[in-house]
Amino acid sequence: MDKKEAAQRLVDMFGDMNVIGVVHSILVESSKYIIILLFAIYTWHCFSVFIGKNPEKKEKIYKRQNKIMYTIHFICSLVLFLNSLDVKMILFYLAQLIFLVFVNKAYIYVYRNASKIVLNNMLMLLMIGFVMIGRLKQDNMVKQLVFALGICIAGLFIPFLIERFAYFDRFGKVYVLAGIVMLALVFVIGKSVYGARNWIIIGSFAMQPSEFVKIIYVFFVAAMLAESTEFLDVVKVAGLAGIHILILVLEKDLGAALIFYITFLAILYVASQKAVYLGLGLGAGALAAVVAYQLFTHVQTRVIAWKDPWGTIDTAGYQIAQSLFAIGTGGWFGMGLGEGLPSNIPVAESDFIFSAISEELGAFFAICLILVEVSCFVMFVNIALKMKRRFYKLTALGLAIEYIFQVFLTIGGVTRFIPSTGVTLPLVSYGGSSVISTIILFCIIQGMYVLNCREEEKLESRPKKQKAER
Repeated sequence: MDKKEAAQRLVDMFGDMNVIGVVHSILVESSKYIIILLFAIYTWHCFSVFIGKNPEKKEKIYKRQNKIMYTIHFICSLVLFLNSLDVKMILFYLAQLIFLVFVNKAYIYVYRNASKIVLNNMLMLLMIGFVMIGRLKQDNMVKQLVFALGICIAGLFIPFLIERFAYFDRFGKVYVLAGIVMLALVFVIGKSVYGARNWIIIGSFAMQPSEFVKIIYVFFVAAMLAESTEFLDVVKVAGLAGIHILILVLEKDLGAALIFYITFLAILYVASQKAVYLGLGLGAGALAAVVAYQLFTHVQTRVIAWKDPWGTIDTAGYQIAQSLFAIGTGGWFGMGLGEGLPSNIPVAESDFIFSAISEELGAFFAICLILVEVSCFVMFVNIALKMKRRFYKLTALGLAIEYIFQVFLTIGGVTRFIPSTGVTLPLVSYGGSSVISTIILFCIIQGMYVLNCREEEKLESRPKKQKAER
């Protein structure tokens, strides 16, 4: 339903067109300021929770964040309903609300001692994604909700698996084999999408193997480097990691290849504590970037579009130019939800969803969104530092690097800070493979942290038990 039909329906229901138009404009205009203010308060709590050690105060902050999330969700859904007067918007809102409440309650029960700020942020980012994807393409939002619900239910079993199978660090070779086979599978049954042959599409089923392999890949690197960081062992791990990256390069999935490479360097540096490895790795990466530019025409196209999007606006620069137009048009406070033209941006619901958010909700909201993503990374690193087992520490760190570097590539690409790499914004962008793998990433880190807390509690209880026996 377009705006004229929606307005006519309002007239039929309530009467005078002018009065309805004024009321609608006031609601849309005021709602964006309320949403920005609430999200700013939520973002502040993402960092204020680190101040002090009072558990009761922190618990109040977590509950306040939940209330803010539900309020923002209600306001956004109300605005979208008023824009369309489509009854389906009410059904979508209720379905999303049930999902958010269920995951929030279930995960607090299952993931005991887990980081609630990480859980709150995961739900907030998913909620923002539901709202924006639903605003752009309702069918995609329904799919995203189904994907998220399915993997969140499966994620409830992750703490059980991690606790029952405490020897994940012994399967380094299995992770290598599984990762390489999954990546290479696209050469057999894969299809090209936007120039990269990195999708497996069978009928209505579509999957991007690299999204799942990036988790297995971290397990492989962490397992092998946790065992040994001797020079020969490092060379062996680097060679196996290089095979993963080479396959991604041959698939022309250079965004994923870059994420894999940076993650390997970060884990290697932390495991070995040798800056020389980091220096050599960055140098080799810079050289590889030059070679990739010379070999791949689509890389040259993206670099040209990045350097001068206005000069190539009719061809290569169209996407990034539309992205910059949207961000600039939105200004600090945005056009208002449903009032912009994000559909002018190609693939706005996936790779360029940050631009759509900036146009309709404004730069202030977009900056807060970035800070929420950063707070997730801070907590991931904090959890990694608290891990006692070396494998878990390296795994949590590797997953944290993968997550924040993907955020950097996405936002850097749509704002023309770096050339676009075609990766999605975690939990916010539309994409079944992306949202499933990211929720798994969150659950694994939380599950490891829960196991670590339980082991610490057992160690602390032993002296007390021994004293009681004496």
